[in-house]
Amino acid sequence: MLFQTLNVVLLAASATAFSPTLNSPYSRGSVSLNAEMSKSLPFMIRPEKLDGSMPGDVGFDPMGLSEIQPDLNYAREAELKHGRICMLAITGMVVQEAGIHLPGERFTETADPFKAVATVGFIGNLQVFLVIGIIELIYFNKYYDDSTPGDLGWGAKGFEKMIPEKQFRRREVEIVHGRLAMIALTGAVVQTILYHQPLLSVLDFTKIYD
Repeated sequence: MLFQTLNVVLLAASATAFSPTLNSPYSRGSVSLNAEMSKSLPFMIRPEKLDGSMPGDVGFDPMGLSEIQPDLNYAREAELKHGRICMLAITGMVVQEAGIHLPGERFTETADPFKAVATVGFIGNLQVFLVIGIIELIYFNKYYDDSTPGDLGWGAKGFEKMIPEKQFRRREVEIVHGRLAMIALTGAVVQTILYHQPLLSVLDFTKIYD
C-alpha cells in the first residue's frame, strides 16, 4: 500500500512538472488558440501582415517571409511581374509547339523550346532583352512608391470605371492566374528537360515512354 501511495504521488509530481504555469512561455501559447487561423493553412495562425486586404491574400506564409519583408507592396510587385512573365511564357510554349510560329526555318523548332531559343540567334534574343529592359527602366520608380502594385496604366480607363469590388476581383483573378502560370511553367520546364517531348504530347503517354 505504501508503494502504491508513493507511485501516485510521484506520478502527480511528474505531471505537474510538465504543466504550464502562468509565468511559463508555454502558457502564452494557449492564447494563440483564440487567434485567427490562416484560410489556406487552417492549422497555422494567420500572419499578422496578411490581413486579407491585398487581392489573393489567403494567409499562406508557412516560412514567415512576410515578417521579414518590410514592404509587402514591393513583394506583391515582384509576384505580379513573375506571374505575368510566366503566363506569357507558358502560352508561348504551347502556341509554338502547336505549330503556330513565324515563317522561316529558324522558327520551326517545336520539339524543344530551349533549342528554339538558341536557333533564333543572338540578335533575336537581344531584341527581346532590350524590350524588357526599356519597360523596366520606364516603370522602375513605380516599384518603390506607394502606387498600386502591378499598375502600369495599361487599360486604366476601362478599369477605373469598375466599382471597387469588381476592381478587387479582377486583381485577385490576375494574381491567381499568375501563380498557376508559375507552377505550370515549372512543370513544363521539368517535363521538357526530362523527356525532350512537346508539352502537348502528354496527352499521348505512349510517346513519353517510348
